[in-house]
Amino acid sequence: MGWMMAGMLTQLPLPLLPAGAAEIAHGVGLVTGAGGGGLVSVHGLATFAWDAGDEAGRRLAAVQLVRLRAVSQAQAAAAFGVDPVTVWRWDQALAADGVAGLVPARRGPKGASKLTPDLVERIAGLDAAGATLGEIAAATGVSTFSVRNALGRVPGRRPAAGTAEDSAGRDGRDDDAGQGAVPVLPDPVPRDGERVLARWGLLGEGAVPVFTPGARYPLAGLLLALPALEGTGLLAAAREVYGRLKDGFYGLGATLLTLVFLALAGEPRAEGATRVPPAALGRVLGLDRAPEVKTIRRKLGELAAAGQAAELVRALARLHAAARPDALGFLYIDGHARVYYGTRTVQKTHVARLKFPAPATMETWVTDQDGDPVFMVVGEPSDSLAGEVRRLLPQLRQVAGEGRRVTVCFDRGGWSPALFADITAAGFDLLTWRKGPAPDLPAEEFTTVACTDDRGRAHEYDLADTTVELGISEGPRKGQTVTLRQVTRRVPARHGAIRQIHALTSRDDLPAGEMCWRLTSRWREENYFRYARTRFALDALDSYAAAPDDPDRMVPNPAKKTAAARIRQAEAAAQAAEAARDATLLELRSPAPGQAAWISNQVINALAAPVDAAYQELEHAEQAAAATPARVPLGTLSPDMVRLDAETKQITHAIRMAAYNAQTTLARALAGHYARAGDEAYALIREALTTSGDIHPGNGELLIRLDPLTAPRRTQALAALCDQLNQAQACYPGTDLVLRYEVKSRPTPA
Repeated sequence: MGWMMAGMLTQLPLPLLPAGAAEIAHGVGLVTGAGGGGLVSVHGLATFAWDAGDEAGRRLAAVQLVRLRAVSQAQAAAAFGVDPVTVWRWDQALAADGVAGLVPARRGPKGASKLTPDLVERIAGLDAAGATLGEIAAATGVSTFSVRNALGRVPGRRPAAGTAEDSAGRDGRDDDAGQGAVPVLPDPVPRDGERVLARWGLLGEGAVPVFTPGARYPLAGLLLALPALEGTGLLAAAREVYGRLKDGFYGLGATLLTLVFLALAGEPRAEGATRVPPAALGRVLGLDRAPEVKTIRRKLGELAAAGQAAELVRALARLHAAARPDALGFLYIDGHARVYYGTRTVQKTHVARLKFPAPATMETWVTDQDGDPVFMVVGEPSDSLAGEVRRLLPQLRQVAGEGRRVTVCFDRGGWSPALFADITAAGFDLLTWRKGPAPDLPAEEFTTVACTDDRGRAHEYDLADTTVELGISEGPRKGQTVTLRQVTRRVPARHGAIRQIHALTSRDDLPAGEMCWRLTSRWREENYFRYARTRFALDALDSYAAAPDDPDRMVPNPAKKTAAARIRQAEAAAQAAEAARDATLLELRSPAPGQAAWISNQVINALAAPVDAAYQELEHAEQAAAATPARVPLGTLSPDMVRLDAETKQITHAIRMAAYNAQTTLARALAGHYARAGDEAYALIREALTTSGDIHPGNGELLIRLDPLTAPRRTQALAALCDQLNQAQACYPGTDLVLRYEVKSRPTPA
């Protein structure tokens, strides 16, 4: 009975809390004073207290409450306005250094400021002279942050949350904006009804864009690309080729805009949609959410099933030619190997940048004289660049139009006198390098030629201008000759030597200097390949589909190469046998003094036997090589060979070509407005396309007010770009809203 009486007399402490206390845990309350002080009550007893400004006492109270197990670490963190990790760090500091470890360290610089008035004046002078921040910092011995601070480019501290100043800053407007206050990231217009209709196939072409006024939209900068995208004609070409997609919430326009926006945001593949918030991308599409990976793949599959990817690329090329006719005077053609790293059996081809053969799909690209992509086709396996150029000629004429003079430029991979004749017969001119050995010209035929290219850069060449006749050794024109103009350039070689390189053209009106820089401008196409591989997933595997290759397709026979190697070995063996026989006979016919030379028929036969055997082996090797066909059906060599899906890849190529051309248009528009446009134009545009901003629909227009960029000079360049885009009076696709752009003014430093 004793233990029962003890249990009945035991009483838990009463959870008494002082008036105005906030409960932290059962029986534990916190009273916060008006000046910043506080008191902690544990079961009615005042346990910890601190005055205003006593941060160490406040931290000690939080740690001791956790150590006494009165509250948990998470409860203490919530009560004292910090995160649990901070409470844990306070505990570690108390254990290591005592209460002194809880005293907050002084923030900011620990010594006197280096920015004296004289130094600030010197920094301003260097900035006015055009020096960069890094150069100024190195010259003055301070950090780049100090340089920005001296120049007044460090923004003031953001006001505390909840203040009136903060509310004004968060409503998406500036003092001079002239726009009404809009909420930050408001909820989009509900589209549940349209999604239900789309589920039953009753919506039609897709949901129309509807924009909600709001501030600080994360990807508002993507809307900068719409006027330039309209110039590429992507949406018009897609409507011309495909008409529309199946009934659904996301129509053809929304699908294409999603892929273009993803490419411009740095995520060109469908999988990139997992790294871009669907709600953020949906706001610039005028929808509640952007399509995600599964939907994007399904839409691409629907487009690929139509089998019109090649026609889409041709339609884009025709619109490009109509919009920029002056850029089609010179077309650069080159092959590009798209390397395959999967497990399927894909035909190997030589990859120049890897310097060895690898499984790859060959593509043939056509760019204009500025290096912008115009056209592309998937190359036939095992076909040469000369064969691809010949196959492209009819399509290039359709793109360029009848009667337009076009010069086709390509490298030595397209060398073929028969192709040169075909090009001129098709009404094109040609410009290429001469391949193979050619006789050097005498020094007196060379003169120094100065010229200026299309970008204002001066060039000086040592040239000789002659003509050359080339014989045709293949095709229906076999035995004929083609006469071309040859411009020879002398360039320095190794060890002080002079090397001559020859360029050929059918243009007699082209100045010799222009012929040189036009041909070297072919590297603009290589620059596009490099940039597109890095930024636009040029070589990405956008579809895992594959189809069996044609088993009847004739391919080079590897046995032919083996047979040729056997002939070379037999020839070397026969020559070695003859040399050994001749050396032995010479030794026998030159005896020592006083001795007679005696060579019998048996000796001769013995010496001739290895030679006869070597020549018999050579004859057998030649007969075997002659009986070995040069080409055999693919099915006899590799019946498992497949071809990668080209339809989806061409569609994504067309979309990314349009995205690249739109980005390039914006970058070129910075000329004259940005001093470093030659080096940083694309970097500035990439930053501008991913910046945040406000969207204000109304009065027949869609106003996009972008936030300032990372540097004042970039913000000024963006403002100049917005002025140019406003002159285009472009409309948002699928609406009558005219796009208008502004840039918010940078806040004045405190």
